[in-house]
Amino acid sequence: MTMRVLHILDHSLPLHSGYTFRTLAILRQQRALGWHTTHLTSAKQGAGPGEQEVDGWHFYRTPPLRNWWSRLPLMRQWSVVAGLHRRLLQIAPRIRPHILHAHSPALTALAALRAGRALGIPVVYEIRAFWEDAAADHGTSRAGGVRYRLTRALENYVLHRADAITTICEGLRSDIVARGIPSAKVTVIPNAVESSRLPPPPAMHPLAPAFGLRLGDGPVLGFIGSFYAYEGLALLIVALPRLLKDAPRLQLLLVGGGPQEAELRALVDRLDLRATVKFAGRVPHERIADYYQLTDILVYPRLPMRLTELVTPLKPLEAMAQGRLVLASDVGGHRELIEHGKTGMLFKAGDAQSLTLQLLQLLRHAETWPALRRQARAYVESERNWPASVARYAPIYQRLCAQAP
Repeated sequence: MTMRVLHILDHSLPLHSGYTFRTLAILRQQRALGWHTTHLTSAKQGAGPGEQEVDGWHFYRTPPLRNWWSRLPLMRQWSVVAGLHRRLLQIAPRIRPHILHAHSPALTALAALRAGRALGIPVVYEIRAFWEDAAADHGTSRAGGVRYRLTRALENYVLHRADAITTICEGLRSDIVARGIPSAKVTVIPNAVESSRLPPPPAMHPLAPAFGLRLGDGPVLGFIGSFYAYEGLALLIVALPRLLKDAPRLQLLLVGGGPQEAELRALVDRLDLRATVKFAGRVPHERIADYYQLTDILVYPRLPMRLTELVTPLKPLEAMAQGRLVLASDVGGHRELIEHGKTGMLFKAGDAQSLTLQLLQLLRHAETWPALRRQARAYVESERNWPASVARYAPIYQRLCAQAP
């Protein structure tokens, strides 16, 4: 039997995000296993055609509801569920999926559960983060506020009713189990790097675009990702004056953009670090590897908070795969990925002095770099590859299919 899986997504290509890239990695590997995947996005994708081909992938789209009430607070979220449920009832009978696989947030899972119960199809819910925590950390809602509590209650409602739950890391799994969900119901499908796309070992003199970087004239620190407050980039910038006393030719390359960009630029100006810090802006995903090769040490100074303690990021894995050194704060999400002194280095989260001391330790002991790079890359190749990760879906799907009426 060819497994048929209908993936229900918040958004997808052509939008670029970590969410999108994880989705594509999963879909590629499920196709490699011979499974048939179909893909439906919610109305949060935006207005557009009912079906769309993007980079060889076919997506069904959900048109936004035009009811007057869909513009009211809270009702906007319900309109996403209602529209997605209606679209599932149109599509699922045609493609006859064995599994409805809903990916965060809980809105997609709620629509999938309604359709699944009506059509007799089991539902897998995949949690990539608790969206109430993400909203609080992004500043779009208040932790503990009404919206936060409602979102958390909806998450709990879906968790108790889904036929199986998957999540991306042990931190999230522990939190889910603590909410009263049986541990046997929750499976970790960790973030990974596509082994077929791992680059060759880095060249001695990588090509450099014109950012004013002086390659070969001093170590280059780097950060590639979104500029959110919880990423802690201000902490890294504040540490630079002290670092420059020991390594005056040190440079920092920041690749990406986001809500904190203006504040970070202002901080660089205030500390008179324009000659040291280079902003590359957002770059196409297919060119990211070139930017990794411009750096010596990738720094991830995430601040300690609920989101960063629970959720593992993808970027440190990408850096390891690219043969880069990794220095990260010791939040829970990083500790799941990085073994201090073996696959990277950790410093005390939120502590600029600890960050500075660990960076200086690395800079003063360049003889340790080859072993750290080699061990980090070996870890990604052997344990954090998508074939091994996606293989974990097979027993979940098979069990649910066997139990289905």
